[in-house]
Amino acid sequence: MMMRSNFWQGRRVFLTGHTGFKGSWLSLWLAKMGAHVTGFALAPDTTPNLYSLTRVADDIESIIGDVREPKCVLDAMRSAAPEIVFHLAAQPLVRYSYVQPVETYSTNVMGTVHVLEAVRQVNTVRAVVNVTSDKCYENLEHGRPFIEGDAMGGHDPYSSSKGCAELVTAAYRNSYFHPGKFDSHGVALASARAGNVIGGGDWSEDRLVPDIMRSFSKGERVHIRSPNAVRPWQHVLEPLAGYLLLAEHLYEQGVAFAEGWNFGPTLRDAKPVQWVVSKLTQEWGAGAHWHVDGEDQFHEANFLMLDSTKARERLRWHSVWTLEQTLSRIVSWHKSHIAGDDMREHCISEMASYYRDSSDV
Repeated sequence: MMMRSNFWQGRRVFLTGHTGFKGSWLSLWLAKMGAHVTGFALAPDTTPNLYSLTRVADDIESIIGDVREPKCVLDAMRSAAPEIVFHLAAQPLVRYSYVQPVETYSTNVMGTVHVLEAVRQVNTVRAVVNVTSDKCYENLEHGRPFIEGDAMGGHDPYSSSKGCAELVTAAYRNSYFHPGKFDSHGVALASARAGNVIGGGDWSEDRLVPDIMRSFSKGERVHIRSPNAVRPWQHVLEPLAGYLLLAEHLYEQGVAFAEGWNFGPTLRDAKPVQWVVSKLTQEWGAGAHWHVDGEDQFHEANFLMLDSTKARERLRWHSVWTLEQTLSRIVSWHKSHIAGDDMREHCISEMASYYRDSSDV
């Protein structure tokens, strides 16, 4: 697998959600490859946050706005005149969606509509990657990894909203960006579904790894729910590499890649929550403790795994770092932050390591 930095040199990119965890990493990566990035998102919602720590705004054009406001989205995209659009802006938390379902649906469903409507009206766009979630699938707990053709669904508002976002994407592709009429519209639209994305710099509430890092940093005991739940854990750079590869193929080969794509880890890295907690505890060392929280919780799937065969075979994408390597890097990242290191340089160094390792696999 090889991301081509020369492809991105001078490329005009519009990225929603650039102030978030994944968006900050992607913004920094694109900027380092020479892309002209315009970001559109709400202000960061945590303190600290990766966007500020890595000084993302120094490298890109940052627009603070809300994807729920269609005129703002359209004005920003027109101003940017992008060739490639990455749509990452979302309400990303399952448990928060139970408390704020209207916000979740309006952001994740109508936000997607607003971005795709803007694409219809900005004639510079050639490739669009809409990032959804592995939770977009109807999870019947059948015990096998999901493939791209499986039914959309969702038990909770968040998962349901991501299934809806996939349906919106498919409808726009069929109605406005149909592969059979590519010569007339010139837009290749795809969706991307990643696993449980983890990495340094995520301070979101009610996420396993951020909760663990937050507690360990304070010397507090971690409270764990659903210890036997299996998730497809992967370092944040893994799916981002997939999004970049997909965008390159969409731009250069168009409709041949305008469909849904899974970017998940190998089966070996689908581990129970308890396994992950134990490994992070060992990596952190002194002062790290955890226990299972026995309180009633909202519904969460027991098994969730993606089959990424299509991405491996057609995009030549593959996982680079094992889960053990990923967890070690996360602990190192947060200990560096505690020590007062320059986290922008730390992230750039980590991206360089990933690029080297991806060339060796």
